[in-house]
Amino acid sequence: MCKKNLLVLSVVLLMFTFNGFAQNTRISDHNEVGWYGFSGTFKLSEKWGMVSEYQWRRNHIITDWQQSLSRISGSYQIQPRLQFRVGYAWAKTFAYGDLPINRYGKSYNEHRAFEMVTLTDKLGIVSLSHRFMLEQRWIGRYTSGDLDKEDQFPFRNRFRYMFRLQMPLKGQWVVDKTPYLVFFNELMVNFGKNVPENVFDQNRLGLLFGYRVNSNFSLEAGYISQILQFGREIDGNNVFQYNNGVMVNTLFSFDLSKKSDKVVE
Repeated sequence: MCKKNLLVLSVVLLMFTFNGFAQNTRISDHNEVGWYGFSGTFKLSEKWGMVSEYQWRRNHIITDWQQSLSRISGSYQIQPRLQFRVGYAWAKTFAYGDLPINRYGKSYNEHRAFEMVTLTDKLGIVSLSHRFMLEQRWIGRYTSGDLDKEDQFPFRNRFRYMFRLQMPLKGQWVVDKTPYLVFFNELMVNFGKNVPENVFDQNRLGLLFGYRVNSNFSLEAGYISQILQFGREIDGNNVFQYNNGVMVNTLFSFDLSKKSDKVVE
């Protein structure tokens, strides 16, 4: 897929997202969130690697739970600019905000399997990334408000596309001791059986300031905006959450393949 087609796809998906918000019968819920994340990338060989992630997502910036998300995956570098990943994620979503996602006001668990393809490119000093992800989701559901834990886990599919732009604030590349800027937008849509009220699931937009300390550690912090549509209606109205706040990511990267390259005498 050429650069022009990828940029056109990004614009089309953004237009689809904003058109999906143009509804007259809807209820809005606004929250101030804080998303604090850890990501560890481990290169095992020239082609193979592992990625571990954790997201500590809070409401009211930090005081209350929004979501806890853990994710682990294996990666395969098909080409220098093309990577494939497959993995598992567990998420627990809490009853946050004035209108909780769960109709009974309860927290619920979710299990996911996922497959991901990432394409990277560079235009001048700007690095581009296109991430395409398929998720198979088993989302906890209560058949009664009297239950203490979920008694059903219906299956759903979700497609995600994220466009990320990264630009150094000095020099041509992001190297050690380099500050940089990040812009990203991610669209998520539901498809297949058991899709409830809506195809559109959510959209995330972020603007971050980053600093690469060295080849093993980078830090990113800035603004995050999440627009999420409920999978149910309230009094015949669609429900949208508008979650805005801060995002902080700690990024670790380790090349474990160097040890395996040593010759044993």
